[in-house]
Formats: sequence, C-alpha cells, structure tokens
Amino acid sequence: MILVGASPLALVLPAAAALAYAVPALAARVLGAVSARRVLLLAWVLHGMLLAWNMSRGQPRFGFAPALSVTVWLALTVYVVESQLYPQLRARWALAGFGTLAVVLSVLFPGEPLPATNSALLPLHWALGIAAYGLMAAAVVHGWMMERQDRQMRQRAAAAQPAEGGVPLLTLERLMFRFVSAAFVVLTLTMLAGMFFGHELYGRTYAGWRWDYKRVFTLLSWLVLAVLLAGRRWLGWRGRRAAHTLYAGAALLLLGYVGSRFVMEVLLAQAA
Repeated sequence: MILVGASPLALVLPAAAALAYAVPALAARVLGAVSARRVLLLAWVLHGMLLAWNMSRGQPRFGFAPALSVTVWLALTVYVVESQLYPQLRARWALAGFGTLAVVLSVLFPGEPLPATNSALLPLHWALGIAAYGLMAAAVVHGWMMERQDRQMRQRAAAAQPAEGGVPLLTLERLMFRFVSAAFVVLTLTMLAGMFFGHELYGRTYAGWRWDYKRVFTLLSWLVLAVLLAGRRWLGWRGRRAAHTLYAGAALLLLGYVGSRFVMEVLLAQAA
C-alpha cells in the first residue's frame, strides 16, 4: 500500500524504518537484549506509521511488496506482544532483517492502484487475506523458534552442557498450532468470500470462478493446513514434521498472491 508521491515523508519514513530495523539485525549482540528490543519496537512503530500514512493518502496501491510489508509488520506485532509475556523469545535479528527487506522492497515496488469499487465487502476481503498472511507468518516464526530450540537442546545434551533458559518447547508448539488454527479459519473465510461474493467484491471486472494460479496455490495451502491440523488431532503430529508441513503450506500461500503478483509486476514487466 505504498503511494508514489513527491512528499519528503514518502522517503523519510521508509528510510527511518529500514534503518531502525537494520540496527538490531546487524548489531543485536553489541546492543544487548534490552537495547535491541527497544530499537526493534521503534522500527515497528515507524513501520506502522508508514503503512497508515500510505493508506490515508490519495489512491492506495497494492502489490507483492506491500503485501509482504504488511505481513512482516503483522508478524512483528505478534512478536512485540508476546515478548512482553515471554521475554525469552529470541527472534529479533531475523525479524528485523525481514523488516528491513520488506520496507525496502515496498519502496522499490509500490504496486498498482487498487481498483475503485462501491462494495463494502472488498476491504473486508482484503483484510481477511492479509490477516491470513500475518497469522501464517506468525505460525512460521514460532515453528522456526521451536526447531531452533530443539536443535540447541540436542546439541547441549550431546555436549553434556547445562540447559539454557528459553521458552519451553511445548509452549512454542502450542502457540504455533494456535496461529495455524487461526490462519486456517481466516483463510477459509477469505476463500468463501471470494467464491460466493465475487460479483459484489469486484463488480463487472469479476468473470466468475476460474482456476488461476492464485486460487490453485491458495487452495493447496488450505489443504495442507487442513492435513496439518488433522494430523495434529488424530495422529499426534508435532515437532519437525509439524513445522515442515507448516512451511510447505506457508510457501504455497506465499506463491498464491505474492508469487503471482511478483511475476506480473517484475518479471513480465521487465520482459515487456
């Protein structure tokens, strides 16, 4: 949702947000845990201000890079809240790196103007889709932290070293599946909205249900999440198997919109 404009704020805000993200990403150990957390919080605030400012000016634009930007900000929102409850969470440098990349990409590739519509359902449809991306990203972050914690525990056990403090594996796993469940519900609502209210959402531009790349990859992602939740409930899936299945579903969802828009906005545009 980045707007192309001549206002200095259009450059100052993304530059400040990207720089604030880059500091903990590159110098987390030098800063220390407390200072790195504070700088990341500042970057998150600046990023949110950038998104809000872009959405409030003129005709908003959207594409693969703005979608990534909002997704990363939502994942960071979850981390900011959870870090108050679980100070042992350690994903600052990775999230800060993704934040820097997302802000820079949204400036370089601002996307296309959103189509005008009189339907009140279209903003809700987009909000559901972005929420699904954000919840899935939060689940992936927890899956990655769970795998890292498990790997570190195995290495310390093999070296006969005392365990290091951190969020318990069962807690990370439980949080991961909560976000998976929420993402599954929201993604289901998004798909149903597009299926049954397509004409109201997109007006005359809607040509009826068709199997394009976005819908195919989204449906495949939904099926993977359904299998993951079923495997968790009836087969007791957990640990690496659950995390890797989640990664597959997240990759398919990413290809659904972000991947297709990247091809249209970057690859096909360059070929033309």
